[in-house]
Amino acid sequence: MSVLVPDPQAVRASNVAELERLGLPLPPEQFPLVWEPGDTVELRPTAEIEARTAVLHLVLARCFGMPPQEGMSWLLGSHLVERVTAPEWQFVIGSRGDHRSFVLHHDAVFALAWVLGLSRHLDPTEPSDERLMERLPDLAAGETFAQWRSRTLAAPRDAAEVAAVLDFYYCLDWGYLEAEQEGLHLPGMIDSNAIGQRRWALEWSVVFRGPFHDPPAGWEEVDLST
Repeated sequence: MSVLVPDPQAVRASNVAELERLGLPLPPEQFPLVWEPGDTVELRPTAEIEARTAVLHLVLARCFGMPPQEGMSWLLGSHLVERVTAPEWQFVIGSRGDHRSFVLHHDAVFALAWVLGLSRHLDPTEPSDERLMERLPDLAAGETFAQWRSRTLAAPRDAAEVAAVLDFYYCLDWGYLEAEQEGLHLPGMIDSNAIGQRRWALEWSVVFRGPFHDPPAGWEEVDLST
């Protein structure tokens, strides 16, 4: 369900204050807002977010030793083949692509799990929830996508809350990159790669409606250039 977005200036001011508290460089005054007054925001359908979470979890399993045939079999049995992007498919069936970039998706999965209400925090100073793996499909036991959905009973967060956290991670992404470029001390246990992955997941999860927003992008089309 679409809801009105919160005041973008108030959200930005609060998020910039938090960056300052963390000791990170602050984005410039002209740093773009994520939305405009009067826009609406909603989350993608829960089943779509769950499917993306499960696919990325499967891709990570392939990174850490799951055989290609086993990965393909799980996708087929879970009816998720159509949810796999072209680069992911090439990696799953033939280990083609940047292995390191797929490993980094762990933090994207963490952010998606937070959106679904399966993780309690998305603290930028902390790594992913230690119990995250328990809340994802048990691939080793052959748990299918449908069985996992029945077991977890996701309770997605409020779209306005996710939007505000997206704005925070938008600012964090800039601050972490600047801090690393300048050789500054980072405030927590993760780096800009993890921050960027979490932002990627949040950017994909929320759908803004308004005169300056494009239609929802595919996973591989999410723009993280600004």
